Amino acid sequence: MSVNASDSLLRRAWSAIPKAALGNLAAKLLIVGLGLTITVLVARQGPKVQGAFALFVAIESALLTLFTGLGLWLARQVSRQEAGESGFGAPLLRSVLRAAVGLGLLASGVLLAVSWSTSVMPYAQLWLLALAAPFLLLVPTATGLWLGQGRMWPLNLAQVAAPASVLGGLSVVWWLLDSTKRQTPMVVLVLTAWVLGKSVVAVATALYALREARLRDDARAGQGIAPVQPRPRWWQEPGFVATIGITNVVSLLNYRASLFLVERHLGLAVVGTYSVAVSVAELLWLLSSSVSVSAYSRIGHPDRAIAGQTTVQAVRINVLATLAAAPLLLAGAWWGLPWLMGEAYAASVLPLAALLPGVAAYAAASSLSAFYTNHLGKPHLSGSIAALSLAISFSLGWLLVPLHGAVGAAVASSLGYIVAIAVAYRVFLQHAGLPWRALWSGVPAIPADAAATKG
Repeated sequence: MSVNASDSLLRRAWSAIPKAALGNLAAKLLIVGLGLTITVLVARQGPKVQGAFALFVAIESALLTLFTGLGLWLARQVSRQEAGESGFGAPLLRSVLRAAVGLGLLASGVLLAVSWSTSVMPYAQLWLLALAAPFLLLVPTATGLWLGQGRMWPLNLAQVAAPASVLGGLSVVWWLLDSTKRQTPMVVLVLTAWVLGKSVVAVATALYALREARLRDDARAGQGIAPVQPRPRWWQEPGFVATIGITNVVSLLNYRASLFLVERHLGLAVVGTYSVAVSVAELLWLLSSSVSVSAYSRIGHPDRAIAGQTTVQAVRINVLATLAAAPLLLAGAWWGLPWLMGEAYAASVLPLAALLPGVAAYAAASSLSAFYTNHLGKPHLSGSIAALSLAISFSLGWLLVPLHGAVGAAVASSLGYIVAIAVAYRVFLQHAGLPWRALWSGVPAIPADAAATKG
């Protein structure tokens, strides 16, 4: 590709970035800043503490992602309403929020049983997560309303509020326990503040979403839009909801299974330094996730040509941006990690370098997954791609981690990402009716009759 063609491609990609994506990116940068502050506070207590914290957060993430099908089901119904279908959102939102609380209570029982059965850090502290579980599921469920509408600011606010509340809660805990804080393990204080802060934000998010849904429905009623009878019920589509949950858990394992693999072979201290490499590498996904979230409603458009064109633009933006940012991120980490967190974290730099190629390629995954789920209504495709990546990375990691440590885990993950995203893009092209060259040459117009017979 010539320099002029490359410049033209970059300009075309930049001009196609939705304005809402930039706002979402700004919110994510703020989230990252808050998250890095928490990470630095924990990491400076030592790699073992950081390792325990990383595993605790990974378990919490698994709980949240297992039940995100409710929120995405709601987003799909709302995006259809936004595209012109009849129906109201408040009854749908109330039903999924009730389900989130019920499922959270069930999860609490499992977490309590695990916590009481062990004294190993961080699993012994899972009772904290058990207390918060009924509330934590409210955020990914309630935000489905705004995701379906393509409204970013309330979604951004909910995402920023969670880490901000954690830092605020941590400050309160330190103030209340000032005389005993040296006797209290830092990781326990952080975990307590983590679950308390996120629980408060979850309840506030659910209440605000209910208010917004009622106002939206009143406006639609004023426009003469009638409710759908009988209205859609999430339990009438158990396959869709359950498949999304399973898919998201598989995707999370794809990102986090290597932590548990490293723990098994090398211990908590190496998990601590390796988890920092993983967290830094995933900063590349800031823009890609922002673009995908802001374009989620349009990617779910019933018209295949519109959905396919939006997806290709998002993939192009995501891949180009991450490839450009990867060398800068590595250079900054080489200098900054030991200075910010301590010399022990110089061990994070080589695994980071091995992770970056795969992470950059996998930036396309969020947009492709939105196409599979919101346009096609086939979330199992995302699950299959994530499962392929997990199978490759875990199998290679089982062989490479004992031989090469954290670098082996990073190489295995990177190769899994690259192979899986190539397959994912091919699957997308088949369903969208597009050629390979669409990624760099633009999206050709699709005849109406072809769009009617494919998809």
